[in-house]
Amino acid sequence: MGLLSNRIDKESLKPGDHIYSWRTAYIYAHHGIYIGNEKVIHFTRRGQEVGTGTVLDLLLVSSGPAHRSLTPCTNCTPSEEGQGVILSCLNCFLAGGILYRFEYSVSPAHFIAKARGGTCTLAVSDPNDVVVHRAKHLLENGFGCYNVFKNNCEDFTIYCKTGLLVLDQGTMGQSGQAVSIIGGPLAAVLSTPLRLVTTNVYGMAATAVTVYCASRYAADIGMRKDVVKVSAEDLTRRLATGLLQVVETQNIPTPAH
Repeated sequence: MGLLSNRIDKESLKPGDHIYSWRTAYIYAHHGIYIGNEKVIHFTRRGQEVGTGTVLDLLLVSSGPAHRSLTPCTNCTPSEEGQGVILSCLNCFLAGGILYRFEYSVSPAHFIAKARGGTCTLAVSDPNDVVVHRAKHLLENGFGCYNVFKNNCEDFTIYCKTGLLVLDQGTMGQSGQAVSIIGGPLAAVLSTPLRLVTTNVYGMAATAVTVYCASRYAADIGMRKDVVKVSAEDLTRRLATGLLQVVETQNIPTPAH
């Protein structure tokens, strides 16, 4: 663990760890909670690791695990059709990828130095037994609809670790990974008006990086003021009664192959 890499070996894993593995070309990372005995609880889009229901899926699916077998794994717990939160063995979760551990309670300097989102947070983790309890409760009761930008595998895993939710008009809010995807282009757009101040390409690049880092820092769940601590039992009650809504991305037909 360190500034350059969060890579770890399996022997150092502890129940309650937030783990992740980058997929092909580092386009996205899949996150989950390790609960011990080579088992991981993670959140999916009805069993699919990631998806938007749009043409963007052509890119995301193509970058997905290349080592996934069509034969059901005997070490994994079969999930019901359409179930979002699932239990997998560690090897199937990694799908041939490298194991990383997400960092909590990092310093502001460390957070900013980690330019890619979805690797660390300023937020404080709860005790490991509490984390495992939340993950197991959500495995039985669900975590709402998957939404790649507002309610994804990283949001699920950070909630299990902290019990914190971003509640904005009844919708859950974003992960660091999603903020990075949006923040890069947004930083470039926001820095464009500053071309009147500096026309130097290096100055513009530095400005874009500064805007990007500031947006990531402000959006981190450890810094936001619109977060609340919600027990897993209260969360699933709110979801079941409609007090908390997570809207799934509308399906847009993808081009036929």
